Amino acid sequence: MNTALIVGLGRSGRSAAQLLARRGWDVIATDAQAADADELVAVGVDVRAPWTDPIDGVDLVVKSPGVPGEIALIAHARAAGVEIISEIELAARYLPNPMIGITGTNGKTTTTELVAHLLGACGHPAIACGNQGLPMTDLVGEVDPETWLVVECSSFQLEDIVRFHPRAAVVLNLSPDHLDRHGSMERYGAAKATLFRNLDASDLAIAPEGFQVPGSARPRTIREGERVSQIDVAWSAGGLHVEGIGNVVSWDAIPLRGRHNRQNVMAAAAIVHELIGATAAQIAEGLRSFAGVPHRLEVVGERDGVTYINDSKATNVDAALAALDAYPDRVRLIAGGSSKGATFAPLAQAARTVVVRAYLIGQTAEEIAAAFEAESVAVVVAMTLERAIDLASQDAVPGDVILLAPACASFDQFANFEDRGDQFRALVARRLGSSSR
Repeated sequence: MNTALIVGLGRSGRSAAQLLARRGWDVIATDAQAADADELVAVGVDVRAPWTDPIDGVDLVVKSPGVPGEIALIAHARAAGVEIISEIELAARYLPNPMIGITGTNGKTTTTELVAHLLGACGHPAIACGNQGLPMTDLVGEVDPETWLVVECSSFQLEDIVRFHPRAAVVLNLSPDHLDRHGSMERYGAAKATLFRNLDASDLAIAPEGFQVPGSARPRTIREGERVSQIDVAWSAGGLHVEGIGNVVSWDAIPLRGRHNRQNVMAAAAIVHELIGATAAQIAEGLRSFAGVPHRLEVVGERDGVTYINDSKATNVDAALAALDAYPDRVRLIAGGSSKGATFAPLAQAARTVVVRAYLIGQTAEEIAAAFEAESVAVVVAMTLERAIDLASQDAVPGDVILLAPACASFDQFANFEDRGDQFRALVARRLGSSSR
């Protein structure tokens, strides 16, 4: 019997362990922290948590996204010649379904969900999965082979793919993020680029202009503004345009706000036209009916002319800048969290004309405060989310937007960005005295 080692007991690690146990593997599952994994023990998995020492006699390692490649367990396996893969690579080996891969610094989840929604609206069953929360391995043996799988791929997951071959692959954008893990923009970009590695000439590859696309797929681009090149597959001037079908819909007819969402929409529209021949009318109708994604510019409350927006998924500076672009007037910004190694100067510069006052929380509160004060932006170091909401609400006047766009990871005070957004939603609901949207 072959032995698999699962390193990391998050959602994807647990799902991978269960899949391999069902498929007859001898499975060892480890985590650096203590973990309650009764559901794994019940299916015969040898759970060792906490555990950090090397393990011998392993035929395959499945590394969870949050696990660095330099830890002793992984380094030992690599030195022994053991194959190390991610959970999405494992799932792809068992799933015959047509797949679409989507990555980028920002917009991954919205675009993933939007592509799945558009496919479904056109009569093609589709499931959004991957980094957005649903492990691909959960789907093995559970979905019809004809169902499209739209896979959100993080740079951490892409570090460990080998044969994963989507029919369309998209890198939406690339800006500084996770530099604490990757060490440089070059290594970060290289991790994103692996999404294209196995594509062939019949596949669709969309990437930012100038991005080096490995493999044999012809690079295509999406463009903010007029079309200027034959490789532009969608563009935004005067409305959404897609190569082959022309004008699709005006931007003011689409519920999604902000320039960053135009990018997401252009990519999604190009994919569904290219892969299933979706018409302009089908794409337009699907875009109008898309409700958006939780924690992404999500309106969670309104009272006396003050609107509360949950953009907890804005876990880096570029994402927070996109949120300010979507709400460019009288913002009371709640920002801060755990550091990802980026500078806050660009956010401070953008805040000069948009942010009435910033209410800063978490580990990076003082660092962000210094950057904002250097640009003469008013700040309050609130430290906790609850106090930030209370202070912003007390200060707000009709027409203000209280925007949670942290520009940071969440792990100093919350389990993840979803937990942060859920707490924001609950605190707003409690303050307004009614259930949130």
